[in-house]
Amino acid sequence: MRKVKQINFSIVINAPIELVWQRMFDDTGFRIWTAAFCEGSYYEGKWQQGEPIRFLSPSGDGMVATIAELEPLKFVSIKHLGFVVAGKDDFSSEQVSSWAPAFENYYFKTVPEGTELKIEQEIDPSYDEFMSSRWPVALQKLKALCEQV
Repeated sequence: MRKVKQINFSIVINAPIELVWQRMFDDTGFRIWTAAFCEGSYYEGKWQQGEPIRFLSPSGDGMVATIAELEPLKFVSIKHLGFVVAGKDDFSSEQVSSWAPAFENYYFKTVPEGTELKIEQEIDPSYDEFMSSRWPVALQKLKALCEQV
């Protein structure tokens, strides 16, 4: 039985929406802000609707997903489908089936101060403490990356 908890975060970044989008999803920027979750993390794949994407640690383990929906400069929905373990995709283990699929959604909105970014993420409840402590750090890293002169 699928058990997930939704967590939500938001931040206002003093930068244009185009820059926030670019820094969030380009390889260099992604590695910087996601270091809050795992130092050295990276992705393999494309930020395009319907495309598979893997979010990986330096060891090569991580998560396998697909870009469920993408509206440039407005919205991205990532559908997490399973784990990557020892180079193999796991879509069906008991550990995966307890939470998958799980969605991670990003909303971008232009506001007078720059860009408002909202995060909605479905997680396995056992990851709540970790994710709730790491998302604010990740968003501050992204903010600093976008606001640097």
